[in-house]
Amino acid sequence: MKRLALSRDALRVLAAYGAAVLLFVIGAFVHPGFASFQSVTSILLVASFVGLVAAGQCFVILIGGIDLSVPWVLNAAAILLTTASLGQDGRALYAVSLTLGMGALAGLANGIGVVWLGVPAVVMTLAMNGIIEGLALGLSGGMTCAACASYAPPAIAAAVHGTWLGIPAALWLWLAVIVVVSFVLSLTRFGRATYAIGNNPRAAFLAGVNVSVTVVFLYALSGVFSALAGILLAGFGGQASLGMGTPYLFQSIAAVVIGGVSILGGRGTYLGAAAGAASLTALVSVLLALNMPEYGRSIIYGVVILVLLLLYGREQRE
Repeated sequence: MKRLALSRDALRVLAAYGAAVLLFVIGAFVHPGFASFQSVTSILLVASFVGLVAAGQCFVILIGGIDLSVPWVLNAAAILLTTASLGQDGRALYAVSLTLGMGALAGLANGIGVVWLGVPAVVMTLAMNGIIEGLALGLSGGMTCAACASYAPPAIAAAVHGTWLGIPAALWLWLAVIVVVSFVLSLTRFGRATYAIGNNPRAAFLAGVNVSVTVVFLYALSGVFSALAGILLAGFGGQASLGMGTPYLFQSIAAVVIGGVSILGGRGTYLGAAAGAASLTALVSVLLALNMPEYGRSIIYGVVILVLLLLYGREQRE
């Protein structure tokens, strides 16, 4: 049975990567130059932002949770980076540290609410999203404060737009995250504890896993990854803007599901979630090349997620 389960997980990951390749091939037929090196790297660059948020989402979904505070943790991170740095490289390190700390604090609050206050993850993280939205809008005056017009520090913008060996630096960062997260989940005690909690929290506790602390830490990690994505997006676009985090809630969950991570927890890998992010972004690019209206894209997203959930749910029942 163990070998069969591993085989199914591996097939899901391969299917996600296969879907990404297929979509690039389809795109090449739809629009000449779609599969060129420059086009592929541009699409993967956009996918990297989804992939970073999906890293945190993957951690909490593996334990049967979810993080709905992603949109405003990301948006607040972008706002905090630009307002704290005032566009100066000399303040960049301070602003980045402050921003990542904000993300960790938001995730920590989510974890405490879920574990020690007994609030369902959907309710807790959705409430946190509203709290952070209110704080961000209130403290920035609805993005009307003087510092809100600041740009991201040039060093951060250069780090996002710069290239090494012809590949955007943000993609190298995402590759490093893929390697580190995959290593942590596959080859460390912390990773085994995460899967154990996702499969059976009580059994994990009886086996010696500190379930409460682990769950809180996983939610804190989700906040950090959302904040990191906000930092990179601010560097990518130059400035923060209201609503910039909204698309990443659905996309991060969709990437995780497309990559074969069980929404019920306990099964899946971040390697698959990364493939899901690439597949999802390639799908969006193909639909844009076909001039598909936004409502049509939303319908297709929903159908894809529903079909995968039905297929994976049937596998688990069997």
